[in-house]
Amino acid sequence: MANRLLSMGFPVSVYNRSREKAAKLADAGAFVADTPREAAARSEVVIAMVADDAASRDIWLGIDGALAGAIHGSLLMESSTLSVGWVKELNRAATEKSCEFLDAPVTGTKPHAANGELFFMVGGSSVGFSRASEVLSALGREVLHLGPTGSGALIKLINNFVCGVEAAAFAEAMALVNAGGLDREKCIAVLGNSALASPLIKRMLACMESNDFTPSFPLKLMAKDIGYAITEARTCGVPLETAVPALEVFRRAVEQGLGDQDFSAVIKAPPNK
Repeated sequence: MANRLLSMGFPVSVYNRSREKAAKLADAGAFVADTPREAAARSEVVIAMVADDAASRDIWLGIDGALAGAIHGSLLMESSTLSVGWVKELNRAATEKSCEFLDAPVTGTKPHAANGELFFMVGGSSVGFSRASEVLSALGREVLHLGPTGSGALIKLINNFVCGVEAAAFAEAMALVNAGGLDREKCIAVLGNSALASPLIKRMLACMESNDFTPSFPLKLMAKDIGYAITEARTCGVPLETAVPALEVFRRAVEQGLGDQDFSAVIKAPPNK
């Protein structure tokens, strides 16, 4: 995302907790800050993209956090996949700093980010959404305003929990193929050309066939997102009855050391007997 903004002519300041990961951005013209506070103090628009609530809280709050350095009236966007409760808390903290806040999670992978083809699901005020249009249009092929604060975060969790359920079900399907003594390659040909062959399933099949599980979306983050979705659904009085067993499938895969591989590696985790 930062590289895309640089390529589109935006002045960019960046902060990464692993500073060496920002070295290429410095070569491309970005200013590499020592703290989130320093990066925010140099910016009219602040965008965060991290793994979970704990990481988000760490980079926004505290004496060296981005909120401490945020300019009065600046636009703050959280594009991570987070819990709705934390997003609303962060919005309140931004309001106290007289800043505009949007939750703006995305769908898409690294190539989509590099080419400005992300899909942004945005929660927040219409004023903030209008202010963000120039930056988000540079980063995304589609930008949709879902409603008030938390709307983007919730639909992203809904999207990811359904993806997780689908992936877990397909992993179990392949376990049944193997246990049933079927011809694996022929079954893959059938399943890959059936009604269930969604883009997600096709990605899992491609990873299987190449035996390449380099993470585009790490498995441990899928587990995190399903867990967040279950928690949020409970606050809304909705039991996600398919999500709970899917989460157990992913947690088992994490326990087996697959957490840093692509989510499709869930297919390598043997079923619980």
